[in-house]
Formats: sequence, structure tokens, C-alpha cells
Amino acid sequence: MPTLYSIQYLRAFAAIAVVVFHAAHRMGLPFTIGAAGVDIFFVVSGFIMMAISDNRASSPASFLRNRVLRIAPTYWIATVVMVLGAILGLFPNLKLDPAHIAGSFLFIPVASPNSGNLWPVLVQGWTLNYEIFFYAVFALVLFLKPALRLPALALLFGLLVVGGALLQPANPLAGFYTAPVILEFVAGAAIAKAWQSGRLPSPGIGLLLVCLSIAGFAAIHLLRLEFDAWTCGPLAIMLVTGALAVEVGAKLPKFPALTYLGDSSYSIYLWHTFAISVVAEIGAALALSIPAIVLTAVVIGTMAGIAAYECLERPIQLLLKGKRSALWRLPLRNQAGRTPAQ
Repeated sequence: MPTLYSIQYLRAFAAIAVVVFHAAHRMGLPFTIGAAGVDIFFVVSGFIMMAISDNRASSPASFLRNRVLRIAPTYWIATVVMVLGAILGLFPNLKLDPAHIAGSFLFIPVASPNSGNLWPVLVQGWTLNYEIFFYAVFALVLFLKPALRLPALALLFGLLVVGGALLQPANPLAGFYTAPVILEFVAGAAIAKAWQSGRLPSPGIGLLLVCLSIAGFAAIHLLRLEFDAWTCGPLAIMLVTGALAVEVGAKLPKFPALTYLGDSSYSIYLWHTFAISVVAEIGAALALSIPAIVLTAVVIGTMAGIAAYECLERPIQLLLKGKRSALWRLPLRNQAGRTPAQ
């Protein structure tokens, strides 16, 4: 697949929105709408998975293996940091429970001993539980012909959501996997089909969709409207569709910095809360103003994510692909089974 700058920009936008949300929340400022970055991530994820699977043949097992290797290593490292930090007393409010820790590593939602919510040790990892679930279901539909994958995916997820709405399951785990938010993955997959077949709207309509989406998010924040998948999901779908339509019409400028932020968005998402906590403590000790602390936390949180991308995520992914990293000068075996020095 060619680089889609619109997707990169949206990944960057979504990651920074989540960073601002957590920084503001940490200091008691209302910016709940920033959490809608997750809705954008889910739509983008559905788009990428469908676009890639239709352009590159892959067995279900290979697909699932590649996705786990892409998601798990960095997340597991961040989770280990959280667990060790709690053991060492660095996170005094974090309670540890063996079942909860195991569920965190296995991407299985388990009630947190801290809040009772289905949050893993690294709280923002709850979205990864949905991602892995989507990957598992998507791996199953890969057994079907490409033309049948989207209908099958829509049917399965649609039945789950309808079943959840009708049955109102008391079991938290059943409620988790029947939440309407899972339809955002299906929407992203549908956008991928429209993109591949050239059925996206014109660039002008696309720009209008982007503007309406941003206006909708702003209205939810300013008017304090209902905030859930039913309101933010459609806006995220409009945003992704519109951005892609603008790019397809060759109307999207290229910004290397935003593209890079898109590349590092996963690490930013995973690691920013560590930096935000430190900045909040230091800022309070220095009696800085709340807006100054929030701004500093956003900048430092983003920089921490970029550092994690360069020092952890990118080197790990290069090693898994059998390539060298500028940071990790390790001898890797090539396909002939010899190291480069041999």
C-alpha cells in the first residue's frame, strides 16, 4: 500500500487529542472530547486492516501473528513498567491482582482492583483489548473470499451489538464485547472498500465532511452533549472518509512532521500518561498555573512517546522483521541463516 498521508495525519491528530484529554483530566480541566481520538483510531484500524488484507494475501494465522507482534511487545513493556512501579511504591494508588495482571498481558478484560472497571494495569490499554478482539474476528473472515469479508464482519459485529442492546447483559465481559463502539471497526473496513473501488466522495464534499466532523466534535465539547460511540462514532467516520476523499483528489498537502507523529502515534498513546503524571507533580510543587502545567504535560507527554517510538517500538519492529536498528546494533540472521558479519 502507498503511504496515505490522510491516515497518518488522523493518527497523529487522534493521539494528540488523547494526550490533551489525559493532561487536562489530570489537572481537573474538562476536555472529555479528546477521548474521541479513540473513535478515530478504531475507524482507522478497520480501514487499514481491510485495505491491507485486500492488497496482500495473508493466511488467518499469519495475519493474527503479525498483528500481535505489532501491538504486544511495546504494550507489554509499558505494562511491566506499571507493575514494577507499583511493587516499588512509585504508584502508591495502584493495587495489583494476579488475575488482573494476567488479563492485562493476555488482552482479556478483567475488572480492575482499583476501580472495578474493565481496565488493564495500563488503563489506556482497554482499547487494545478491542483491537485484539477485532483482529481475531477479522482473522476468521479471512477464510472467506474478499467480496464476502465486509458483509461477514458487519453481520457478526451487528449481531453482537443488537444482542447487547436487546439482552442488556449483566455480565461486564458480555457488555464489553457487545458495545456499539465495535461498529467503528466495521465502518473503517467499509471506507476501505469504498476507497479501493473509487467510490469516495469528491474532494469538495470530503472537505465539507472534515469541517462538519470537527464542528460536531467542538459542539459536543462546548455544549456538553452526550458523549458516546453513537455520537462520536459517526463524526469519526465522517472525518476519515472526508480526509481520504481530499487526498484522493490530490488536494492534501504533505507535512513531514505530522507524518512522523502518525508513525509514532502508538507509542505516544501508550507512554504519554507516565510523563503527564511526572509533569503534574513537578508543576504542582512549583505552583505553576494549571494551563501551564497542562501545556507542558502535553508537550512532554508527546516527546516521551516519540522517545519510546525511537528507542523501543521502532527497534523492536525492525528486529522482528530481521532488520538493523540505528539504536540496537545487534547481529541479525538473514534468510540464509548467517549473520551479516559471516
